[in-house]
Amino acid sequence: MRMFHGDVSLGDAEVFPIKPGPDAALPFPSNEIRVSHLSPASERCPPLAILQTIAPFSVRCKLQAKTLPLNPSIHRLYLTCFNEYKSAVVVVGDEELHLVAMPSKAVNVPCFWCCAVRAGLYASSVGMLNLRCLAIVFDLDETLIVANTVASFERRIGDLSHKMEAVDDPGRVAAMSAEIKRYIEDRALLKEFIDKDTVTDNGRILVAQKEEVQPIGAQDRLLRPVIRLPERNAILTRINPEIRDTSVFVKLRPAWEDLRSYLTAKGRKRFEVYVCTMAERDYALEIWRLLDPEANLISLNNISERVVCVKPDSSKSLQHVFKNGGCHPKMAMVIDDRLKVWDEKDQPRVHVVPAYAPYYAPQAETANAVPVLCVARNVACNIRGGFFREFDENLLKKVFELLYENELLDLPYAPDVGDYLVCEDTSFVPTNKDPAPIPEGMSGAEVEKRLNGRAHQVDQKQISSSTPIPEGMSGAEVEKRLNGRAHQVDQKQISSSTRSSDDVRVAPRGNLAGSNVESNGGSLPITPLLFVSVLQEIGRLCNSKVEFRSTVSSTGKSTQFSVEVLFSNEKVGSGTGKTREEAQVQAAEKALQNLQSNYLSFVAPMAGVLNKDTSKSPGGGNGFLEDDIDADGDTSMKELSGSTPIVDRLSSVISLLRELCVEDQHVIFRDEVQNPGSAINEEYHFQVELAGQILGIGIGANRDFAKLQAAEEALRFLETTTDPQIKKHLRPIRCS
Repeated sequence: MRMFHGDVSLGDAEVFPIKPGPDAALPFPSNEIRVSHLSPASERCPPLAILQTIAPFSVRCKLQAKTLPLNPSIHRLYLTCFNEYKSAVVVVGDEELHLVAMPSKAVNVPCFWCCAVRAGLYASSVGMLNLRCLAIVFDLDETLIVANTVASFERRIGDLSHKMEAVDDPGRVAAMSAEIKRYIEDRALLKEFIDKDTVTDNGRILVAQKEEVQPIGAQDRLLRPVIRLPERNAILTRINPEIRDTSVFVKLRPAWEDLRSYLTAKGRKRFEVYVCTMAERDYALEIWRLLDPEANLISLNNISERVVCVKPDSSKSLQHVFKNGGCHPKMAMVIDDRLKVWDEKDQPRVHVVPAYAPYYAPQAETANAVPVLCVARNVACNIRGGFFREFDENLLKKVFELLYENELLDLPYAPDVGDYLVCEDTSFVPTNKDPAPIPEGMSGAEVEKRLNGRAHQVDQKQISSSTPIPEGMSGAEVEKRLNGRAHQVDQKQISSSTRSSDDVRVAPRGNLAGSNVESNGGSLPITPLLFVSVLQEIGRLCNSKVEFRSTVSSTGKSTQFSVEVLFSNEKVGSGTGKTREEAQVQAAEKALQNLQSNYLSFVAPMAGVLNKDTSKSPGGGNGFLEDDIDADGDTSMKELSGSTPIVDRLSSVISLLRELCVEDQHVIFRDEVQNPGSAINEEYHFQVELAGQILGIGIGANRDFAKLQAAEEALRFLETTTDPQIKKHLRPIRCS
């Protein structure tokens, strides 16, 4: 078959289909191979590793240049692709066929594997995988914010007032009265904002500021009146500045700033951020602008395609979110307050949070030891760590060993974000979700789909045509809430299409089990994932691996789950139960108790928690365990003073790195933190470089942890690499 790069002939190539026989179809049209361009160069990931991650086992055929006569152009193409980690791209319709240069033990001519992938996906994935970056997709309403118009405030006040007439319990009446009062206070602020563009808060008169909204696409420049109330964690804004009735009162979920800071810390991109919501588009764009005012999470150039709005009667899907090829669903996690709105294939990648309920339970977020969004932050951190540990230690290592002669089944398993969310048995969703009260923000078809499939009887005449989102809440839903049945759902009444898995929970053991939601400002229960999250945070700070190993045994009709917790490969806790979650909670709780008593001497000097009261909530109230930051910012490979296990190990690894390299080549430790020690919860980031190429990246609670992590990753890479560009900087005989 003739082969071209643009219009330049590369000679002839023999093509061998993966599926032999008469039915084997070759992917190249017009019986020719025409390379249109080369893929972006990859810094550390060979093209086959990228393709196996985003399009597993997509090898369509193999091809090799004909020996006589060998065109020098195809040899140059092969060397360019092999040495620079590029692939030659053949565009066929909405697909790209990537020709990957492969080493061979049997042939002495250029040979390639041909892999198919959706157009544009490879180019966006190269940067993400090289930067060790995943994607994160946020829902808005009741996940990150709760928003109300005057109409939705009045509807809730009316419903509650009506229900109070039938309630005799003084405690319940007091709780409902307090809830109504909270609605009335915020409604009064919103009304004043609508009428005067001011609010009076604790005797202070605050005037709306005109905030410029950058135009998106063909939109005109907008100036929106906005009043920010940081003490209330609230913002008042107007979706359409010309129509006052589109004013909304927005409550921001506590700890959003912590989560946002993690996503953008030190300018190091850990996640590409997307939004997927069932809200109206102008409303969604304004809410996200309030959450990300400096456009650090989503740039203005990307906002149009990164904020995705779906119809309320349709499902959310990662395929739809990434329809433009921005990311593969396997590399994305979702944070949402509902699971069932997502396509079934995406549900394993959804971290479900309790619905935000600032009016029903205003203290719920701060009463828990770790706020909801701080747990989400820890989950995201652990998912990213697990994904790239698998990518580096399994997939990347095995791809470097593959030859042209290998078969399709020799390709290694590619990691999936869903593998690293906490798995529950089928009665539970993989989350810390607890049954939440009725939604408190603007509702409509989205809420109708959520709440047991019951249709809402909304008087459309009461809804202004200018309201950003339809509103309404059925009487049955309010009755369920006011009568305290949020935690006592009759399972027989729940349709199989609704959130039954969210409503059946096993209470954590110990003193935590009795913590219920109280409508007069109580707290949501401390949930099973909290134990797991705290354990993993301790492991991260101690630079130690935390593993959960589970087994299932069946005797007749009963099933028994067993879970063991391993800390640095040592068993520190175990648990059994009728469900995996119950066993996991027991194991995690016992592990925490054992770590407190048996590992305190180990944890204290390593994580900087000496002289801290271990009975107090971690992180000084912000949900994260505190980092004891060393102010020393030196990043050279100087000899380390002092003697601790970490320092000793680091000295040994540095010595091994030096021995591996030829004398005129130096391994460089580069400190990626610009201002180390400037904040108590910041991390250290080191990367190890050789001849300008990154060999390892480390993240830790202090300098030595991060440096050791980077050094060990670099050492593993150098000891196993087959990359000729790296090997030329190494000694011929390696010392171990």
